[in-house]
Amino acid sequence: MIFRRALLRELVYNCLAVFLVLIAITLSTLFIRLLGDAARGKLAVDAVFAFLGFGLLGFLPVLLSLALFITVMMTVSRAYRDSEMVVWFSAGQGLLTWIRPVLYFALPVVFAIALLNLAVIPWALQKKDVYRAVLNSRDDMSAISPGMFIESRRADKVYFVESLSQIGTRVKNVFMQSLDNHQLGIVVAKEGFHTELPNGERYLVLENGRRYEGVPGRADYKTVEFGRYWMRIEPARFVEQQTFEPKALSTGKLMRDPTPANMAELVWRWSFPISAAILALLAIPLSFVNPRAGRSFKLILALLIYVIYNNLLGISQAWVAQQKISPLAGMWAVHLLMAGVLVWMFYRRISMRPWWRWRR
Repeated sequence: MIFRRALLRELVYNCLAVFLVLIAITLSTLFIRLLGDAARGKLAVDAVFAFLGFGLLGFLPVLLSLALFITVMMTVSRAYRDSEMVVWFSAGQGLLTWIRPVLYFALPVVFAIALLNLAVIPWALQKKDVYRAVLNSRDDMSAISPGMFIESRRADKVYFVESLSQIGTRVKNVFMQSLDNHQLGIVVAKEGFHTELPNGERYLVLENGRRYEGVPGRADYKTVEFGRYWMRIEPARFVEQQTFEPKALSTGKLMRDPTPANMAELVWRWSFPISAAILALLAIPLSFVNPRAGRSFKLILALLIYVIYNNLLGISQAWVAQQKISPLAGMWAVHLLMAGVLVWMFYRRISMRPWWRWRR
């Protein structure tokens, strides 16, 4: 009881620490990438945090699986380094007795990974696609932000405003470039605002400015000064998405429509929780550390096994989609192979005889 309680407490603390570090790294990477998209005008500024949440949610199964694997390795390796394993072995707690407390700790995490992969993430991906469609249906004026060059969705106009007025309804120092029938038009104005007429049409109204119009490369530009310049804003239409990719479909729909792509996605969803459980157990024999020797080789070996395992899962998913193997083989072949590696590594750690002397 003391052994199990001490082990579970250390596993929980280590898992929280590792998971928070992985979350921080993932959030930083995603946030920088999304800010780059917003700066290039590919993403609305007010949608950055929403897409940050969608992106983090999609990475959660990978982060939980990796955190589980690293946590078990850290805990067991520390026990070897501090010679604590010698004490537990002397008290009759062999290496196999670590399986039960590790499973007690790992199974809730595995259940959370399964819940995310089978239900939460497909739902979130659908909401992300719908939200993206809503963003694409907004007019160009909604994407304008002070101090940023924004290109219209048709790639025929570029907008820039220097600042907003204090009341927030007018913009100052407006620049707009448009290209229509090979005619380049540039409009600069001191102020501007948008308005909507009773018939529903919306206009961008620019005040106190100039318009330059001509063909690029030629010197015969026309210059027009204006007190007020009205430009109609083309209404954007919201097109509701009817079909989704297999990764955004619910698990029930994948099972009701067993196409190769859907079966491949189903194999991938089930593979993550199964692989997380096997990796958690595999970390026990992998964590063996000789206190008098270096531990770099074990860390490299563990990382190599994790990468190979996940790559094999990706290959099996691709083969199921290409109908090279059956969904049943794609579901279990890689896991059975890694389960065999797991059994062999446990036997190698607890057996007193080398494997090459089995027949002697």
